[in-house]
Parts: sequence; C-alpha cells; structure tokens
Amino acid sequence: MHRVVVVFLGALGLAGVGCGDEGPASSTGTTNEPHACAADAPPSRTASCVVAFEPGDDAGFGADRFPEVIYGEPLGNGTTSGGLDVLSLGRGGSIVLGFGGNAIVDGEGPDFVVFENPFFVSDDPNNVYAELAEVSVSADGETWHVFPCAEDTKPPAGCAGYAPVFANGDLGVSSLDPSVSGGDVFDLAELGVEEARFVRIRDLQGIGAAPSAGFDLDAIAVLHPKVP
Repeated sequence: MHRVVVVFLGALGLAGVGCGDEGPASSTGTTNEPHACAADAPPSRTASCVVAFEPGDDAGFGADRFPEVIYGEPLGNGTTSGGLDVLSLGRGGSIVLGFGGNAIVDGEGPDFVVFENPFFVSDDPNNVYAELAEVSVSADGETWHVFPCAEDTKPPAGCAGYAPVFANGDLGVSSLDPSVSGGDVFDLAELGVEEARFVRIRDLQGIGAAPSAGFDLDAIAVLHPKVP
C-alpha cells in the first residue's frame, strides 16, 4: 500500500509484548519463545500479544503504534480503499501473535480470520490489489503447521491478504461474523490440527515501497475460541 506517513522501524525487533512474562530474548532483541503470551493472561478473541516480530526490508508503516495497531477489532474500509490501521511487515517479514490465555479450536467451518487491507482496483472485483502472506499455526510455539498458499490462483487459496475487510470496530461491524466481516478465513481441520495458541504471518511477495512494503496486518479474530 502507498502511504504518506514515513516511520522507520530500524532494529525494532519487538517481541513478547502485552501478555505477561517474556521468553528469553536473542542478541537482536527478538524472541521466539511462546512464554511472551502467558497462558494465564486474560483470554482474548482478537490478537492481544506478540511473541516475535521480524520486520523485512522497507517495513515501517504502523511502527509508531505497535503493538496496539494490530490488537482488537480491525478497521476495514471495504472494497474501495485499504485501511490504514495496519502494521506493514516488510519484504519477507513475519510476526507471531497470541490471544492471551486463549486458543483457537477446531469447530464447524472456519476457525479464525486474518485481516489485511486489500481493495478492488477501479472497483473491479477481478482486479484486487493484494499483498499475500503465508499463515501457519502452533500449539506450543515450536511445532508449526502451514496452510498451503496457492499464490497463482484466483482467489489464492490458503493465503491471507486477498479478501477486502468490512469489519470495523468503529462502525460496529464485527470481526466475529464471517458473513459480514470480510477477511481471509482459515479452518484448522484443513491441517488436521485440533487447537492452536499462536498464529504466524509471513509476507510472501515483497510488494510495495518503503515504509509500507509487504503484508499489512490489521487484525486476527478467533471464531472458535477455547475460552468463549
């Protein structure tokens, strides 16, 4: 997405934000330990803590509001323009998020939704400006299960970042109702996974220029939570 605000991430490397005790940090200030999202933290149905964030090249948009910018309800703009309540991951950047003391469980239909900020170019649903990402899940922060992303199909099955976002906390459009929310839905049953505490998003295409290159994460919502 093209932005007008320039924010430099530099060596941001923020990790373990907002959910209790942090895991041991590496020399770069990042951590891949799941303890950053403590199991005894208040449960949430939207992302509420960051286990690890590794920004790629030309990231930066949203860094001044990190991590709150990716917590809570999305602020989607529908099909006409991409929302600005996002964190740009940069080229090949990745982020691992948790839901406090909650987990995603496999239920009937999709189990969680990832919200980016794609839009229809010239109001053409066959021409979507999309920055795709790979999505994977884990129960323990160590073993990961990856949703296969078919980048070359339309829509790109198993990828995040293609479906426009209508959910908007300011407008009262809930992220927990897929019939109105938009966003890209994921079903744990496709991976044979019964429960996941963490979601990892990894930019695939490296689209865009600084400071907004790569996948622009708005929010994640849990449709089937372990704790209602």
